[in-house]
Amino acid sequence: MSGPSPRVPGRRRGRPRAVRGAAAVLLVVLALLVAGCARFPDASSQPWRDNPEIGPEKVPSPQSPAPSEPAPPAGQPPNGPAAAPGPCVDPDPQVVATCLGPIAAVVTLPGGQAALVAERTTGRILRVAPDTAPQVIATVPVDAAGDGGLTGLALSPTYAEDQLVYAYATTASGNAVLRVAQGDVPKPILSGIPRGASGNRGAIGVEPTGTLLVATGDAGDPASAAAPTSLAGKLLRLDPFGRPAPGDPVPTSPVVGSGLHSPGDVCPDAASTTTWVTDRAGTRDVLLAVRPGSVPGAAAAAAPAWTWPDRPGVDGCAAGGGSLFVGLNDTKAVFVLKPTAEGRFVGTPETVLPNTYGRISGADLASDGMLWLGTVNKDPGGTPGATDDRVIRIRPPSGGGSGPD
Repeated sequence: MSGPSPRVPGRRRGRPRAVRGAAAVLLVVLALLVAGCARFPDASSQPWRDNPEIGPEKVPSPQSPAPSEPAPPAGQPPNGPAAAPGPCVDPDPQVVATCLGPIAAVVTLPGGQAALVAERTTGRILRVAPDTAPQVIATVPVDAAGDGGLTGLALSPTYAEDQLVYAYATTASGNAVLRVAQGDVPKPILSGIPRGASGNRGAIGVEPTGTLLVATGDAGDPASAAAPTSLAGKLLRLDPFGRPAPGDPVPTSPVVGSGLHSPGDVCPDAASTTTWVTDRAGTRDVLLAVRPGSVPGAAAAAAPAWTWPDRPGVDGCAAGGGSLFVGLNDTKAVFVLKPTAEGRFVGTPETVLPNTYGRISGADLASDGMLWLGTVNKDPGGTPGATDDRVIRIRPPSGGGSGPD
C-alpha cells in the first residue's frame, strides 16, 4: 500500500492569506471614512434641487427666502430695489381706469366725478373715478359669445333715491333687460328677447320723460326685426318694472319701432327732448331720432337723422351742451354733430381723437360737462395696448353738422 500523499508546502496557507489581504483593504477604507479623509455632500448644507427644465411648458418657480432671511417687502424682489410700476399705469392723465375688459357702456353718476361702466365679456359693472381703484358694484351672468354680453347700462330715473341700475345683457337663455341693485342678484324685468350667433348687441337709456327706451339687436335675422310679434330688432318703451310704458301704441306691447340690426347706444338729450339711437344697419350706419309723443315705427330706421355710408362702426353716444358725440369703433375716433331742437344739424361735422385711444364704444356726458369714453380694443379685431381697455374723461371737443349724408 502506498503511503499518504505528500503535503504541498504552502497550499493550505495560500487562501487565508488572500482573505486577510481583502480584509485589510476594507479596514483601510473604513478608517479613511471615519477619519474624514473621504467626504460626500451634506444634504443639510445644500437644498435639494431638481434638474432645471426650461421650456414653454415649465419654467423655474421662484425660490423662497432662506428661513434666516427676512421676506422682502411686497412688490420688491429679494436683494433688489423696489419694483417698477406695473404695465397698467397709463401716462395719459385723462385716463381714469386701465386694464379692464372691453367697455361696452358708460353712464356717469350724479355730480360728474364718477361713472359706472359695463365690461361686455365679464358682466361686471364697475364704479370708476380719477385716482381711485375700480370698484365692482355687481356682476351680471352673461354669455359673451359673438357680440353678446353686457352691452347696455342706464341709471334708474330715480337713482338718487333707489340706487338702481338697468342693464341689457345676453344670458344663457336669451337677451334680457335686468334691474340691478347693489348687493343683490340682478333680476330680469323683460326676457325672451331672441339671441343668435350675431346681432345680440342691445342698448338702454332713459328718455327725458323718465321712460326706459331699449334698442334690441335682430339676433342675426333681419326678418325678425320686421316681424311684429318678435322682440328682436326693436325699439321698446318700458316702465321701471318692464311693462309697456304709458302712451305706447299698443297698450299690451312695449314695441314702438322696428327694423334695427345691431344698436350701439341710446342717449337722451334733455335740452332738445330727443333721444338718439345709433345702429349698424347692414349696408350703412345710422343715427335715429326719437321724440316724446311720436311713434318711431319702421320709419325711424328707414329715414334716419344721419347716415354713414362708409360704415365706421357707430357705437356709444352722448348728447348735451348743443353737441352730439358718437363713438366710432372701426375707425377709432369720435364723430361730433351739432343738433337743433327740430332734429336737424348745423355747422360742419368733425371727426376728433383719431387713433388716439383706439376703438371707442361707451360714451356719456357728465353733469359737469366732461365727456367720458370707454374702449373695446380687446374685442376681436382690435389691437390692445399695454393698458387697455380704458376709461377716459376729457373736455368735450367741438364739432358740428349741416344735415344727413
